[in-house]
Amino acid sequence: MPNLLVEIGNTAVKAAWSDGMTLGKTFRYQGEKWMEFIGSLLRKEKPEVLVVASVYPLTGEEQHMLEGECSRFLLLDKDHRDFLLSHGLPSWISYDRAASVLAARYLFRGMGCVIVDFGTTLTVDFTDPEGLYQGGNISLGCRTRFKALNRYSRALPLVNTPESCGLVGTSELSSMESGVISGMQFEIEGYLALHPEYIAVFTGGDANYFAKRMKSSIFVICNLVMMGLALMADEYVKKTDQ
Repeated sequence: MPNLLVEIGNTAVKAAWSDGMTLGKTFRYQGEKWMEFIGSLLRKEKPEVLVVASVYPLTGEEQHMLEGECSRFLLLDKDHRDFLLSHGLPSWISYDRAASVLAARYLFRGMGCVIVDFGTTLTVDFTDPEGLYQGGNISLGCRTRFKALNRYSRALPLVNTPESCGLVGTSELSSMESGVISGMQFEIEGYLALHPEYIAVFTGGDANYFAKRMKSSIFVICNLVMMGLALMADEYVKKTDQ
């Protein structure tokens, strides 16, 4: 029986079926009726383990509804931090970042990693060659930066992410495009320069976009978070079967 992995993020909900470390198609939903979205997936098949990693705590009613739709339910949110501590991760880290760290440990054993996730926020996390978590940073994601320019500078328009841009702008529009994109590029290259011997792993919606702009070699793994959640699901099965 496969597992269902669900990530409830800041702006969207993502879900995927998994069988061990084999991932199926990823589903994405953006809106307020996310419980109906999960319910539509659960109606197709009852999972062995339903893993829900959420940036905010679920209500008791939501937990109860989800528990009734699966054989085993693993909730990962701010009120359930034991999984983090048992893997040597700080209690303050979000579970999407934790999942990326666990997946990077699994994929790149014995190597240090710089894990960059391009989403609503830009997160950067470091693990050493022994897999120990060294810390990380959070800043604004690409689209969030463009929206902030428009919102807090009334004279500036809302700009979409350009297909390409130079390092320096030559108009108001290209200056905004280059300011955000080149600024993020320089920011990320600065992080990578801290540990040039580490493996650079990019994930998230803009991972490929920025990987093409980097001077160093990059591993782009767009489903890194889901891979980490699949690892958590497998571990949970083994633990509860004991």
